[in-house]
Amino acid sequence: MSEASPRLARSAGLFGLATMTSRLLGLVRDQVLAFYFGAGDAMDAFRVASRIPNLVRDLFAEGAMSAAFVPTFTRALTTEGKPRAWRLANSVITALVLITVVLAVAGMIFAEPLVRFYAADYARVPGKLELTVYLARIMVPFLTLVALAAVFMGMLNALGHFFIPALSPAMFNVATIGIAVTLVPFSPQIGIEPIVLMAMATLVGGLGQLAIQWRPLRREGYRYRPALDTRDPALGRVLLLMGPGTIGMAATQINILVNTQFAAGEGTGAVAWLDYAFRVMYLPIGLFGVSIAAASTPALSRLAAENNTAQMRATVASAIGLMLALNIPATVGLIALAGPIISVIFEHGQFTSRDTAATARALQFYAIGLVGYSVVRIVSPAFYALHRSRIPVMASVASVAVNVLLNMTLVRLMGFAGLALGTSLAAIVNGTIQLIWLRRELGGIEAGRITITFIKATIAALVMGGAAWSTEAGLRHLFPGAAIPVQVLRVGAAIAVALAVLSMMAWILRLREFEEARTLVLGRVRRMRR
Repeated sequence: MSEASPRLARSAGLFGLATMTSRLLGLVRDQVLAFYFGAGDAMDAFRVASRIPNLVRDLFAEGAMSAAFVPTFTRALTTEGKPRAWRLANSVITALVLITVVLAVAGMIFAEPLVRFYAADYARVPGKLELTVYLARIMVPFLTLVALAAVFMGMLNALGHFFIPALSPAMFNVATIGIAVTLVPFSPQIGIEPIVLMAMATLVGGLGQLAIQWRPLRREGYRYRPALDTRDPALGRVLLLMGPGTIGMAATQINILVNTQFAAGEGTGAVAWLDYAFRVMYLPIGLFGVSIAAASTPALSRLAAENNTAQMRATVASAIGLMLALNIPATVGLIALAGPIISVIFEHGQFTSRDTAATARALQFYAIGLVGYSVVRIVSPAFYALHRSRIPVMASVASVAVNVLLNMTLVRLMGFAGLALGTSLAAIVNGTIQLIWLRRELGGIEAGRITITFIKATIAALVMGGAAWSTEAGLRHLFPGAAIPVQVLRVGAAIAVALAVLSMMAWILRLREFEEARTLVLGRVRRMRR
């Protein structure tokens, strides 16, 4: 067994615990939005308006910043100590503030043409395009806040702190939930449209992400001092890598933007259905993709600085194996229980059974690409640590081209659901290309071990999926009805049976990575009880 495996599992588990909290709050946030706004015109407008700042959030917090800043900051921290690392961080923060403020101002000025580019069909509904532009202008300053939060996250990860940085996105969800519950019912009295309050909550959440990370950074000795040393070669490396880093990590998000453009022409509800579905699918990405990537990126950066290729291979293999053991069952589970899960989470208030059926269909097709999304999250940072940024860039460009071609075809055959399938297939293409190239760069990635894990996890997941579907269907016959407690009983029992069957199959097949993850989770639960 590689020594990297238990260390990686522990770090990923800590990050995953915080990420799970954040993602679950994200589901609650979407429940609240679905309750108050359903999948109508106001929610369509909000989803499109928030797409640009959310794109930057995903790229900075979970993509380009990790790929460009963390390896450089880790190298400075490892070889030259904290004072040098602090100076680099100050220069990076100052540069990002200048860049993102300019982008935010440009976004506010050009909000209308941007919205027309992605959702020109909104003009067919009176007031819908104008509302989308207004909401976009409110939310664009989120760019600066999320850029700073991403730097803080990268610094803390490099310093060995994973829980608080992973928890910080939860502040975004907490702000939305709090403002929705406390102010939306009274919006007529305060004279602000309910959906406008949700746009304002985005900015409050951005401030919360900064605040929660500032204290642990201060305890490490960091103090911000305005500085911009343009002659610093480390700053140059970060800024140079962020360009290709953004492109290399951007495929999924760019593909979602492409989907938005196509979906806007599919009628009211299509944009919201796809967005609700992707949010649910993003829970396992965050837990089993982003958390493992966040734990492995600093380790890969240190190993690259030490020219320890053999240990890099072991770390990559451990990360991918752990991800496969968790994400393949998650894929099958989401496909098997998509309808009941969406119904329990969202079918309340303004969210109808029609919305449930459409969102569940999108979720099933999005889930197909779950492993592809996660492979990209794990593998891309390794290229930047190796100073081979062109490879993920080329893979990303290829996957975007594949996605556009698939969307143009599938949307005619399958409607909005074809957009979800096209995105998934493009993610698989992206992940496959990057994995093949990384194998060449490292002289191997223990492909035999990864293949065995894939086969075992697939067999275990298929048996688990059959058990989950049969259990839910049987309970639906025994306990019919749409009452929330009854639905929760059926879904909860199906998930419990699925986990039991998966655990049994992992034991029978000796799926070591799943056993490592389970042992880690159980250990944390026991410690929490003490």
